[in-house]
Amino acid sequence: MSPRSARLARLSRSVTFSACHRLHSKSLSDEENLKLFGKCNNPNGHGHNYKVTVTVRGQIDPVSGMVMNLTDLKEYMQEAIMEPLDHKNLDKDVPYFTQVVSTTENVAVFIWENLQRLLPPGILYKVKVHETEQNVVVYKGEETTAGK
Repeated sequence: MSPRSARLARLSRSVTFSACHRLHSKSLSDEENLKLFGKCNNPNGHGHNYKVTVTVRGQIDPVSGMVMNLTDLKEYMQEAIMEPLDHKNLDKDVPYFTQVVSTTENVAVFIWENLQRLLPPGILYKVKVHETEQNVVVYKGEETTAGK
């Protein structure tokens, strides 16, 4: 295969942000929330240093040699992740989480949706969110529908 043939690659970039939250569902009683979320339901919340890795996928451009310019990806991640989430109380400062429980799964979905609005169509491959070294969520834009 010649060097100018189309080749696919994945490119990843990571950022770290600090935020606090309280795991609490408005659909449950205080007792049910405490039983489900334990100490993470602390009324005053708790914090994390989240690490987010964003992976894009596409053809390696034969002229630039890149799937995407890293400077552009850095700017998109700044707008989609750092500006809305860094040093915030997720439940009080981020409107999305007024109706959605601020689990790491939902943080990953929030980041995915923000990036989808900014990135070229079809290039976003994966969002990986480390809440702790032990707790990691990977989201690839999958959805399920009722009855499946």
